[in-house]
Amino acid sequence: MLAAVVDRYGPPDVVRLAEVARPRPRSGEVLVRVRAAAVTSADSRIRGARFPAGFGVPARLAFGVVRPRRPTLGSSFSGMVEQVGAQVGGFAPGDEVCGMTGVRLGAHAEYVAVRADRLARKPSEVTHADAAGLLFGGSTALFFLRDKADVGPGATVLVNGASGAIGTNAVQLARHFGATVTAVTSAANRELVTGLGAERVIDYAEGGLAATTERFDVVLDAVGNLSIESGRRLLGSQGVLLLVVASLGETIRARGNVVTGAAPERVADFEFLLGLVAGGEMTVVLDRVHGLDGIADAHRRVDSGRKVGNVVVCP
Repeated sequence: MLAAVVDRYGPPDVVRLAEVARPRPRSGEVLVRVRAAAVTSADSRIRGARFPAGFGVPARLAFGVVRPRRPTLGSSFSGMVEQVGAQVGGFAPGDEVCGMTGVRLGAHAEYVAVRADRLARKPSEVTHADAAGLLFGGSTALFFLRDKADVGPGATVLVNGASGAIGTNAVQLARHFGATVTAVTSAANRELVTGLGAERVIDYAEGGLAATTERFDVVLDAVGNLSIESGRRLLGSQGVLLLVVASLGETIRARGNVVTGAAPERVADFEFLLGLVAGGEMTVVLDRVHGLDGIADAHRRVDSGRKVGNVVVCP
């Protein structure tokens, strides 16, 4: 099969296409023919060995010291069941599914073997590209807003980095939960984020958060340019600061009203998000959709910091 392979850490050009062996589903696994896979900020960080401050050594121990231990990146995907392994019930060839592979990665390929209990059924109303683009940013935003901040009706939520993969989902989910949303993004993306549900937009190029005197119940930073100190300055008396991208020091120091950490990959969350999209209550924002041969360009777009929503490849 054809797969995108990363033999060494480096810029987008280190990603190349290669013929590799098709994986065989083991007991409890399903072989999926990939129709779409997201190229995320996590993929970009692994490929370039650019990890949040303090995480360089532990990340290399996890992902590979001198080169990626798993040369095919990609975790969020959508496709069709090709084959089921032993001890798998509930899935059959031809079923349309989506999911995330976690640290096993491997989704930037024509086929990926995935544990059956990590798969959700893709609703017919949701395209493969939308499903693949939804899960990474959507599950992250859902975890922080719902599970960690308990966002509900009447809450005021600030989303910093509102036009990215996590931010576009965070704006919509906060609004879905009944919150009033303020979005931080560029002037060029004002119409996008207001269309997604933001009531107010702060242009980061015109003073941005440094100029605001407002206080919020929840501040979600999807960019990584807020510190614990600068983020807390934006909170009301009972506010919660959600640092989606945090340094090792910030992760260690996070206490009380400061939350960091990695979002879990739960099928129930995938199903919740897919249901909102299928019902027209959420929109998946796609920046670019490439063929697998455009994988290096996809990485370049993610690296640029200017992507809007999600970048997807379709093998």
